[in-house]
Amino acid sequence: MNIAEIIRNTTKPLFSFEVLPPLKGTSIESIYRTIDPLLEFNPQFINITTHCEQYDSTGKRTRKRPGTVAVAAAIKHKYNIPVVPHILCGGFTREETEYVLIDLNFLEIHNLLVLRGDGRNKEHYQPEDGGNRYAVDLLHQVNDMNQGKYLSDENPNTSVKTSFYCGVAGYPEKHYSATSLDEDIKNLKAKVDAGAQYIVTQMFFDNEKYYEFVKKCRAIGITVPIIPGLKPIGFKTQVDVLPKIFACHLPEELEKNLRQCKTDADAARVGTAWSIQQAKELIKFGVPSLHWFTYSDPSQVVEIAKAVY
Repeated sequence: MNIAEIIRNTTKPLFSFEVLPPLKGTSIESIYRTIDPLLEFNPQFINITTHCEQYDSTGKRTRKRPGTVAVAAAIKHKYNIPVVPHILCGGFTREETEYVLIDLNFLEIHNLLVLRGDGRNKEHYQPEDGGNRYAVDLLHQVNDMNQGKYLSDENPNTSVKTSFYCGVAGYPEKHYSATSLDEDIKNLKAKVDAGAQYIVTQMFFDNEKYYEFVKKCRAIGITVPIIPGLKPIGFKTQVDVLPKIFACHLPEELEKNLRQCKTDADAARVGTAWSIQQAKELIKFGVPSLHWFTYSDPSQVVEIAKAVY
């Protein structure tokens, strides 16, 4: 079942979360240790991030977290829960993307989250030579494969049609590269028009930002589900790091409370309490689901879910 159907067929807010592929050289057991404590909350789908190659200090290309396709397949096999691998533009050519999609289709993994990504240089994004520039371009490539159209297709009349269903990302405080929120929402509308069936937002800590974002999306004609993405703060340093990396605003009260923390444990207690209240308010608002960014540590999400679900 695709994610949009799962959402349509529920009468209460769903629970889902995101995991990172293990670091190169480590075991997939770390993924299972993240997932196992969260099973009691009946996750309806699990996202697996993708990380493109980067350059190390010597200029050598390396990928620190390979294995997205294999991890997705392992989770699907072990838990029989729908999986949603992330598919990126940045760092991948169209040919490389096609090979990944072929593998996923063979594995009967049909749900995707389609993203532009940051590529190798977040500050100066450039697609790979021969790669998709934007998520909407990647959506068109997926659409072509769903119609049996492959790159350099020698047998266009007999090529297998894939069956992919795509979600995309939304940014309640705008994507860092967009000139305005309105421009960013117009770009989001183009992705929905290209076939995106639902939206998962970037993390935010001020629910008013989400409410306004949804209002603007509906006003421009975006009708698909908009799932809030949430990240509990767990470390003192995140008061500065998260806004910088993810271009998100911390409400004054949350920032003040975090800066008064003397230890990471104090910060985690503040972050957990904030996420519980945030989640309860979003459920009251009527969100279709809550999607949690675990960063491979389920402990806070477990505590939050017990208080919310």
